[in-house]
Amino acid sequence: MKILLINPNTTEALTDLLGDAARSVLPAGTTLDCVTAERGVPYISTRTEAIVGGLSVLEILAQHHRNYDAAIVAAFGDPGLGAARELYDIPVVGLAEAGMLSACMLGAKFSIVTFAQALGPWYRECVEWHGLAGRCSGVRMLDGTFRDISDVQGEKADLLVELANRAIDEDGADVIVLAGAPLAGLAPQVRDRIPVPVVDCAQAALLQAAALAALKPVGATRGSFARPAAKGSTGLGDALAKRIAHEDAA
Repeated sequence: MKILLINPNTTEALTDLLGDAARSVLPAGTTLDCVTAERGVPYISTRTEAIVGGLSVLEILAQHHRNYDAAIVAAFGDPGLGAARELYDIPVVGLAEAGMLSACMLGAKFSIVTFAQALGPWYRECVEWHGLAGRCSGVRMLDGTFRDISDVQGEKADLLVELANRAIDEDGADVIVLAGAPLAGLAPQVRDRIPVPVVDCAQAALLQAAALAALKPVGATRGSFARPAAKGSTGLGDALAKRIAHEDAA
């Protein structure tokens, strides 16, 4: 089984964090390849940046989807996830979706804990888009700035643990979802300091992707995620333009 992890952020160090966290739970006989977006922003934190990152996801999948059994959109907020499911037949899993759905199997209510205030509006909309508002007890965000996006967890671990415990005490969270690519791999390091289950989204996404690939689902030909009708385009990458036009090889 081969799984592709796509980091829509342009920071290679985040891809390394995501890949290391995912590989820590890699099932036997499964390989994971990681790709970083070549254009966009260092880390996605707004709706605008998510749209830019989503286009990178679609372009990367257009080039590589036939070589993999499943793919992961490795940014919390899942930029481009719905579009990827329209265009490609392999299972595509979102970092946020996998983390939240895994949390739903561990408790009645989960809280999202993340490292920056700017992420809040986009993350709340992501919860709504996935239909999980009724299971989410809140989104908790740290105040203040950080020195380096690739070392957020090292700098902010103690504050994130404190914030998670506040979510438990004040919001009634049964599960904590540590949200954002820069926090990949942090959950195993801090879970003994938090008295409820803590979900690492990169680990959850890898295992969810592997499970779906093993089920070998057939791509939709009807319904809301059926592949759209062929259409021409202007200015897109060659592989993506051909996919949209139904001109790519069968």
